[in-house]
Amino acid sequence: MDKTEKRWTKVARNILFNRTITGVRYMNKEEADDLAWYKRPVGFHLDSGIWIYASMDDEGNDGGALFTTDEKEPTLPVLT
Repeated sequence: MDKTEKRWTKVARNILFNRTITGVRYMNKEEADDLAWYKRPVGFHLDSGIWIYASMDDEGNDGGALFTTDEKEPTLPVLT
């Protein structure tokens, strides 16, 4: 694991490890509008108060889909 991967793994672990998902919903239109997004991703709230949602890229240009390993529902799509 290189230095960059180690750093971001630590950041992700600090945000996500041992947290509980306390809510799941799609971003509402107003939230998407505030970000100038056309696509509304599913997101989840953690017990820490943090809201996690998918973006299409690192720059936050639009909402993104979440992929799963569930055979029946392999993708949680974006809504437009």
